[in-house]
Amino acid sequence: MTDDDKGGKDREDGEGEVVRAVQAALAAEHAAVYGYGVVGAKAGDARRDAAQAGYDAHRSRRDALARTARDLGAVPRAAAAGYALPFKVTDAASAARLAAELEDGVAGAYSDLVRAATGERRRSAADALREAAVRAARWRGSGVAFPGLAERSGDDVAGGATAAQPGT
Repeated sequence: MTDDDKGGKDREDGEGEVVRAVQAALAAEHAAVYGYGVVGAKAGDARRDAAQAGYDAHRSRRDALARTARDLGAVPRAAAAGYALPFKVTDAASAARLAAELEDGVAGAYSDLVRAATGERRRSAADALREAAVRAARWRGSGVAFPGLAERSGDDVAGGATAAQPGT
């Protein structure tokens, strides 16, 4: 992690791990907000409300995580100027697939935050993980036994990967 991620030098206490997890979740939320813009454009009338709800939820979580980062003495990670999508989104089916992948990435980031945090931060991260898992299941049409854990879901979410990666 760079000094910019923390807003200062690495700490020796457990807060360093919490800050890293908050910043990773914030990065996943930035990617989800971007990705849901694409999902909303291609989701079709039948799922437009779900796309808007996902977009709104991720904006709210993103803003809360930025406040949390500041509360921890860190400079919140900024959104990238653009994000590369994992595949071309051309219709409602590919938009639903993208939404599910975005939610998987967010769930993975929150899984790490649940592991790192305690108290109210842990509860909030667990709530966010649950919400992402429910949205992913709705978009995909099925759920996974252990949302947020790559070795259980078959996705690379625990390693920090998200469906939309910062692009150039």
